[in-house]
Amino acid sequence: MISRIVALAVAVELSALAVAAEKEQPIEVYFSPGVSCTEAIVRELSNAKQTVHVQAYSFTSQPIARALTDAEKRGVKVIAILDASNRTKNYSAADFLAHEGVETYVDSMHAIAHNKIMIIAGTTVLTGSFNFTKAADQKNAENLLVIRDDKVAAKYEANWQAHFRHSEYYAGK
Repeated sequence: MISRIVALAVAVELSALAVAAEKEQPIEVYFSPGVSCTEAIVRELSNAKQTVHVQAYSFTSQPIARALTDAEKRGVKVIAILDASNRTKNYSAADFLAHEGVETYVDSMHAIAHNKIMIIAGTTVLTGSFNFTKAADQKNAENLLVIRDDKVAAKYEANWQAHFRHSEYYAGK
């Protein structure tokens, strides 16, 4: 019994060391359920200093929405492009962000604007299957990549700009 406890303790310690070592890498990988993708996103947004460009389909995570509005209040320029479905709901993430001072746009050019990305300061990309929702973090099988690479970020930024050009400003309800 004691050997099982020791083996479990060693496994937990090795897992913790692996996670810590992974965070020093230019790419971090998260899966949900498991290590919280939401916590990783909130951490990255808390460290943002210049800009955050968002493209999202579904957006109901209160911690992520709050981290975006907190960044805006710290002087970070946050701009969100959301799927057109956010315009038709009674009260949506688009309304919340717009009312909190985040410049918000709706991309209605596509049947579904299904991107799930954040570009931070043109150097870091958060992307994956992970929708910015509570269900994605706690119930769904999802993934999130945090990529710290200027060249990759530049490609995502160019795509974001292309969508920004055809998106419509949303002031909220």
